[in-house]
Amino acid sequence: MKHIAKLPAPDPKAQQHSDQLLRLIFQTIENHNGWLSFADFMQMALYQPGLGYYSNGLSKIGEAGDFITAPEISPLFSKALGNHIADVLKKVPEADCLEFGAGNGQMAVDLLLYLAEINRLPKHYYIIEASAHLREIQRQKVKEHLGDIQSLVVWLDQLPAEFNGAILANEVCDAMPVHRVQFENDHLLEIGVELQNGKLEWQTQLLTNPYLKAHCEQIHSQLQLFPYQTEIAIQAPAWLGTIANLLKQGAIYLIDYGYEAKDYFHPLRHQGMLRCHYRHQAHDNPLVLVGLQDITTHVDFTALAETAHAEGLQVEGYQRQSDFLLAGDILNLSQHHATDDFQQMQQAAALKRLLLPEQMGELFKVLSLSKNIEMPLSKSADLRYRL
Repeated sequence: MKHIAKLPAPDPKAQQHSDQLLRLIFQTIENHNGWLSFADFMQMALYQPGLGYYSNGLSKIGEAGDFITAPEISPLFSKALGNHIADVLKKVPEADCLEFGAGNGQMAVDLLLYLAEINRLPKHYYIIEASAHLREIQRQKVKEHLGDIQSLVVWLDQLPAEFNGAILANEVCDAMPVHRVQFENDHLLEIGVELQNGKLEWQTQLLTNPYLKAHCEQIHSQLQLFPYQTEIAIQAPAWLGTIANLLKQGAIYLIDYGYEAKDYFHPLRHQGMLRCHYRHQAHDNPLVLVGLQDITTHVDFTALAETAHAEGLQVEGYQRQSDFLLAGDILNLSQHHATDDFQQMQQAAALKRLLLPEQMGELFKVLSLSKNIEMPLSKSADLRYRL
C-alpha cells in the first residue's frame, strides 16, 4: 500500500471542500458524545450532499480522477456483459435493465449500443445514481453517443415497485458503508472515529448494536487469530434483499472485488481490507483526504449469496471476472473490434487488464442471481462450491 506521505497534495479548491466536510464531521462527532461509528463516518465522507466524495463535483473516474473501472478500460467488457444480459432479455417479456451507480455512464452507453447491434434492446434502461454530479455526466454521455435510442435511458429517484429484466451493479457494493469491528478472545469491539487535537483518530468501544453483534457472533467461529479486525457489511445485504423483493422475473449481476467468507476472514487479513483511492494511488487510511478520496472495502460474497438465497433468489453462478467475460464471448468479440494495428495493441492490453489473474481477472468476481429464469451462460467455471 502507498504511504500517505507520498500522496500528492490536493489543490486549494479541493482542500476547501475537504475542510468544510471535516468541520461537519467534527460537529457530528461532538453531537454523538465524541464517537462516531465508521459506517456513519464513511457515509458522510462519501455521500454527504454537496461535500462527500461522490457528491462534490470533483473528478473521480478515468485518467483525470482517482480510479478506473472495467467499462472504461474497453467496450469489450460491456459487450461481453451484454451477451449475458441479452439472454435474460430474450426470455423475459417486456424486459427492462436497471443499473445502480452508473459512474460516468460508459457502461450504459456501450451496453445499449451493443444490444442495439444484436437487436436485443430493453424496453427501458433505468439508472439509479446517488450523485447529482455523476448523473449530469451520464446525461451528457448518453446524449452524445446514443442518438435515436437515448430515450430508452431513464433516471429514477427511487426504486420501482416491481421489476422484470436485468439488474446490474458494477463496483457498487464495495462503496457501501461498512462497520469496523475488532474480535478479542472474549469480547467484541466496534472501531469508530473520535476527535483528538483537531484530528480524526481511531477509537474502539464495546460493541452494543444488537444486529451487528449477532452477525459478529456468527463469524467468530471462523476466526483463527485474535485480535482480529475486519469490516462488516450490513447495508449491502440489506440493499440486495430490497432489490430481490422487487424483482419478479429476471437476473441480478453483482460485479466487484472481494472474496468468499473462508478467504475474507483469513488470518492474513487480520487488519481488515479498507482501501482508499486517490489519483490512481491506493492506501489504507480513510481518515485523511476526507471527501477527496474513494473509500472501499472488499465484498463478502458469501454474505450476499446467503442473503440472495434467503430472499428467494437462485444463485446461478459465482465466477472470476475472467471466466464470466470468457463465457460472454469476449475473445470472439475482440476479433471484430480492432480495425488497425494500433487498435489491436490497445485491445490486447485491455484484455490483459480485464482477464489476467494478476490484474482484474481473478480479484474481481461476478455473482449471478435469478428469479424465475434460467441463465446458462453464467455457469461456466462456477465457484459456488466455495461460497
